[in-house]
Amino acid sequence: MNAPSSLGREACARCLRPRLTCLCALVRPTAHRTEVLVLQHPQEQRQAKNSVALLRLSLAHCEVVVGERHAPEALQALLHRPGRSTWLLYPDVPAAPAPPSPPAPHATAGTTVRLAVIDATWRKSLRMLLEHPALAALPRLTLAAPAPTRYRAIRAARRADQVSTLEATVQALEMLEGPAFDAAPLLDAFGRFVAGVAARQRPGSGSTQR
Repeated sequence: MNAPSSLGREACARCLRPRLTCLCALVRPTAHRTEVLVLQHPQEQRQAKNSVALLRLSLAHCEVVVGERHAPEALQALLHRPGRSTWLLYPDVPAAPAPPSPPAPHATAGTTVRLAVIDATWRKSLRMLLEHPALAALPRLTLAAPAPTRYRAIRAARRADQVSTLEATVQALEMLEGPAFDAAPLLDAFGRFVAGVAARQRPGSGSTQR
């Protein structure tokens, strides 16, 4: 089944990408316990290089909410679900210091952790954090030493520790769930996604997909 795309091309109804850049063949369902909430900036939703579509299709407990500004009541409802401990995946930076937090959580059988992730450029993610006090007040999960990113092949980064939203989320899930979380199939799929985008960006590829 296909659906109209925003680019005027036939789109896949599942991944919402134009047919020529459909992600569905790359999807690797990955078992996990931690709930993932992605707050996605509207500009990222339209980026063919964005990794969230692959993340959403691969993780069963992944919710994506698109918006630059969220009403306080709606955001509170997203962040604070009954029986959940919600953490924000974001670095502790001088412009937005992390609040005092309890020790980092661990997703055990008796604890449900909800991980909030901001999907935006560095500048826009910081603005979203500063404009939403409920986000800034969350205990923060920080990746002390992010693994080298494969994303630089298709997208420039302003900071040395910047990685894709998919890579950051996967590393956070590894921290939370330990050996029970097998990241290899999803990271392999992401590598092939990056390689495909890079190939379409090469001069002479004939592709004009964004």
